[in-house]
Amino acid sequence: MGAQPARLGERRDLTRSTTATDVALVATFAALLAVCSILPAITVGVVPVPITLQTFAVLLCGAVLGPWRGLLAVLLYFAVGVAGVPVFSMGVSGLVIFTGVSAGYAVSFPLAAVVVGLLVRLLPARAGQTLRSVLVMLACAVATAAVVYPLGITGMMRRADLSFGAAFTANAAFVPADLVKCVAVGVVATAVLRAFPTLAPVSRRRG
Repeated sequence: MGAQPARLGERRDLTRSTTATDVALVATFAALLAVCSILPAITVGVVPVPITLQTFAVLLCGAVLGPWRGLLAVLLYFAVGVAGVPVFSMGVSGLVIFTGVSAGYAVSFPLAAVVVGLLVRLLPARAGQTLRSVLVMLACAVATAAVVYPLGITGMMRRADLSFGAAFTANAAFVPADLVKCVAVGVVATAVLRAFPTLAPVSRRRG
């Protein structure tokens, strides 16, 4: 009985790198992204793109799974939706997500997951839980501001025929909710990685 915890720990470490575990994690987070996407959206005034929990789920994929598994989770979600399953916002499916006014935001999601995952990998392993939550939140904010917003604004300019100023103003409506999402990802991702440390990228668990 005394050796049992060690064996359990060994199995836990091994499962992190198995293909089956990676596939299960990617599928689970792709499903989470689908659920967050089909939850009722909020329409704000004349903003052509509704507010959903998609961004929260995308950022969480990168923060918890790391850049590459996070990317695969988002791509799997897209593949399922393009195949005809109504998992996109407003219950739509097919290629419409890449041809409508929200196309820029859709294109940004895989890139945002990668950026967040890479930034989270840089976090110091010995950072306390509160500090880590704040740093993850900042990583999410950077990815949102540097990737999601520019591509989203560009998409609205091209697909909705808006000027840069109009698209920028429309995008600004997302900022308050996105700040809340970044905070939520910081808290949730830190809690998940604390409960399941083997999910953390190897570089974060060294030293």
